[in-house]
Amino acid sequence: MLELKNISYVVEDEKEIIKDVSLNISEGFIAITGPNGGGKSTLAKIIAGIIKPTSGQILFDGQDITDMSVTERAKLGISYAFQTPVKFKGITVKDLLSLAAGKNTTVAESCNILSEVGLCARDYINREVNASLSGGELKRIEIAMIIARSTKLSIFDEPEAGIDLWSFNSLIKVFEKMHEKINGSILIISHQERILNIADQIIVISEGKVKQTGTKEEVWPDLMAEGTCSVLAQKVG
Repeated sequence: MLELKNISYVVEDEKEIIKDVSLNISEGFIAITGPNGGGKSTLAKIIAGIIKPTSGQILFDGQDITDMSVTERAKLGISYAFQTPVKFKGITVKDLLSLAAGKNTTVAESCNILSEVGLCARDYINREVNASLSGGELKRIEIAMIIARSTKLSIFDEPEAGIDLWSFNSLIKVFEKMHEKINGSILIISHQERILNIADQIIVISEGKVKQTGTKEEVWPDLMAEGTCSVLAQKVG
């Protein structure tokens, strides 16, 4: 589905953030993990088209998308959820779901999507997406938008960031349900062991390079040996 060929990214001070990364990502639930500052989020943004790589090639379903914009990639079926969801004053939750779906979703359709992420529709469907919503609520609404889009590749950048433990537990249930019904690929950047537990494949990124790929059973011993597990096992709070 997604192939990265020799991707590198150099910032203005000539510091190399991503170093000659090559990856094949097939359908399923994939987690990217590794030390902070290792290049995980940068790589996710390169895949989504938010950042353009300095060199290398990106193929999506065999098509070269290296020079495509975020919008062009979205039309092909790539979604991206930010660490901090964007707030939209004056726009309701139903409006966002309709925009994501590319059609005017009915109340029933919107309610079904919201129930997928554990939100009571009558409490949220007509609410504005603004500062009155908590971090956990915004994260789940953003996930609902991606569900409404039903894309081939859905990217989540540290979905656990900035939310409390109760909200994180709810998000885990949402991802578990998405995993059961997967139609395409889910790519999650995360430090959390509970997310790694449900991943089909784990990719470890460190110092801008792919250090290891495999199942949790294959990858976890090395993460523990390096002490990364102290980050991975930390609680959200």
